[in-house]
Amino acid sequence: MEKDSEIRVEDIRMESKVKFFIYSLVGVFMFFIPVTIGGRSTIPLDHIVGYISKHLGGLTPYYAFIVIVAGAVLPFRDGSWREDRIKTLFSIFKVAGVGVAVMALTEVGPAFLFERDMVPFLYDKLVISVGIIVPLGAVFLSFLVGYGLLEFIGVIMEPVMKPIWRTPGRSAIDAVASFVGSYSIGLLITNRVYREGKYTAKEACIIATGFSTVSATFMIIVAKTLGLMEIWNFYFWSTLIITFGVTAITVRVYPLASKEEVTYDGRRVEAGSGEGGNILARAWREGFRSAEVSAPLKRNIGENLRDGLKMACGILPTILSVGLLGLILAKYTPLFDILAYIFYPFTLLMKLPEPMLAAKASSVEIAEMFLPALLAKGASLITRYVVGVVSISAILFFSAVIPCIVSTDIPLKIRDMLIVWVQRTILTIIIAGGVAHAFL
Repeated sequence: MEKDSEIRVEDIRMESKVKFFIYSLVGVFMFFIPVTIGGRSTIPLDHIVGYISKHLGGLTPYYAFIVIVAGAVLPFRDGSWREDRIKTLFSIFKVAGVGVAVMALTEVGPAFLFERDMVPFLYDKLVISVGIIVPLGAVFLSFLVGYGLLEFIGVIMEPVMKPIWRTPGRSAIDAVASFVGSYSIGLLITNRVYREGKYTAKEACIIATGFSTVSATFMIIVAKTLGLMEIWNFYFWSTLIITFGVTAITVRVYPLASKEEVTYDGRRVEAGSGEGGNILARAWREGFRSAEVSAPLKRNIGENLRDGLKMACGILPTILSVGLLGLILAKYTPLFDILAYIFYPFTLLMKLPEPMLAAKASSVEIAEMFLPALLAKGASLITRYVVGVVSISAILFFSAVIPCIVSTDIPLKIRDMLIVWVQRTILTIIIAGGVAHAFL
């Protein structure tokens, strides 16, 4: 950071300015610009993932299996499994994930596990796609975060992000990456920037629990299941606003409010008034400076690909094992019926037509974010809408996001995430319930 500030704008080479524009445009295009190919409109990264999945055909399940096995072996090879109880527990779950993967590939196991919404759903719809998109997305992150765009957006968004969400302006790109791309991509960005010392521990925790929600693509699946596609634009934009509105509240209460303002390397950061002057001119200056001191593209791609593969190894086994456990508990035990009583007073308070159904659907989100839609698909429009918003806005769930956060360096405990999940779910029920009664 000090090295950046020593470089004067007039000393920055034209080559670095061109690099800033070209590489940043490539990153923006890959992650944020929808393109229609073969009648399907989505971002280029998603098209590439779809192309790979289609043309590799039967190889993708085996690729995912190799990643899962590697993810189960790594904690025991590097000794991280014994660092603390949580890592020991998740290391065991990773080994269990290998067993589930073997069942998925061989189709050998108890019949109830092969129902459509059990192992086949987890392996085919989640594991394979996440296993491809995380390493591939990491490659293109080299363009998005390595050559000044992060610093440029950081200066532009600082006046908005700091007062509302208590995070730097550059965190806006994490939020957009999650909504347009994937929560795993958002977390990959967050972890990378935190390790570089550009986020404090508190900021990284806020971003991980407040911005890293599922993508717009997954929102479409939820909307289709709940019969909300007729009000898609209303559902999408209101969910986006509610999600980030809830985040603005949770950052001001325990546990997020108590997190330390220290960087990854232990430096304490004090809140300052910021640099004055013309914001746009300062944004260009910071972007160019970052491009001037950036590493070669080949090295950045290599480092990001390594990080992406490491993250994929960390989350794929737990998506299978923890996700399957959550599905079994939801379907065959009363656990989530009991947990629903945490939210029942609030669904009752908001006068939702089916308050207990909405409460149970909200509680089961902690296992897998798609489960609430399955439970509430036959409910009234208001209940379906609220459940649909909760699925996205609650953010944290054990089949993917929580293991993903655990696999990063972000200092969040399971207890912290559970508290934040309860807070987010209650706040979302209240706000989405009010919106539903006002507009539906």
